[in-house]
Amino acid sequence: MATVETQTVAPDEAGMRLDRWFKAHYPDLSFGHLQKLVRSGQVRVDGGRVKTGTRLESGQSVRVPPIMSAASTPRPTAAVAGVGEEEFLRSLLLHEDDDVFVFNKPAGLAVQGGSGLSRHIDGMLAALADRRGQKPRLVHRLDRDTAGVLVVARTRLAAQKLAAAFRARATRKIYWALVKGVPKPRQGRISTWLVKQGGVEGERMRVARHGAADADHAVTLYSVVDQAGAKLAWLTMRPLTGRTHQLRAHAAHIGHPIVGDAKYFDADDWQLPGGMQNRLHLHARRIVIPHPSGGVLDVTAPLPPHMQQSWNLLGFDATVGDDGEEAE
Repeated sequence: MATVETQTVAPDEAGMRLDRWFKAHYPDLSFGHLQKLVRSGQVRVDGGRVKTGTRLESGQSVRVPPIMSAASTPRPTAAVAGVGEEEFLRSLLLHEDDDVFVFNKPAGLAVQGGSGLSRHIDGMLAALADRRGQKPRLVHRLDRDTAGVLVVARTRLAAQKLAAAFRARATRKIYWALVKGVPKPRQGRISTWLVKQGGVEGERMRVARHGAADADHAVTLYSVVDQAGAKLAWLTMRPLTGRTHQLRAHAAHIGHPIVGDAKYFDADDWQLPGGMQNRLHLHARRIVIPHPSGGVLDVTAPLPPHMQQSWNLLGFDATVGDDGEEAE
């Protein structure tokens, strides 16, 4: 027999509307049914009558009346998690605490779904849902073929704080790239306007005039760490803005496209060195960001296998790369 329940509003649910709170906890309860329960006083907060738009506060008690539908109870994680997804995601973990997961995203695995994509990080996060069925939340993204550090919030409050840090550019993101040729100067600042354009090969970015319609300002710092003669260079790249394909477009713009970049590498007279895979050589090496609970989150990811193979082939020492500083 169904009984009345009392649930406590969690800290990361502070500020949520009552109707959204019910949607999160009882996803199949219709809004119309909820309205009837609220109007009749069966739903109460701290013993008092409320409206569906009432904003909740952390620690408040929500009276949940008997909801006579099995489909209206919170769904168990097992119902939405694919077999093996939790194990797979945990195999990628670089860091875990009560607020965040940090994954080492493999090259070739998309962060979010899109045309023709059925397997992606966002779709697997339900496998790591908490006891209330709330799945972790993306707060930034990496291109499908870019490997490396991916931060995911475990709670709503953590997502809000991390997203605010990204918006305020309070984060430090360091990428490693292998590019054609050796940039001059060896340290520099790339500042352009980028605009999206379509094409037969899909969306890509092109450099536009200052202030052009629909264009966004993009700034990247770079530094040469090492080189293989005049043919290849290992760069650290630090994006000060977060535009689509920013590092890839900027590398191509200065005449040094990233090795293996099918969209932006255009050099007919250039051949890939023997033993090197023709895959995107761009790696999200490190992120430094204010932690949602205070302090600083600083996480580094190892090179993906295809880039480690190239580093070995070229005689690059990965242990020295983290010492490089990009020009300010």
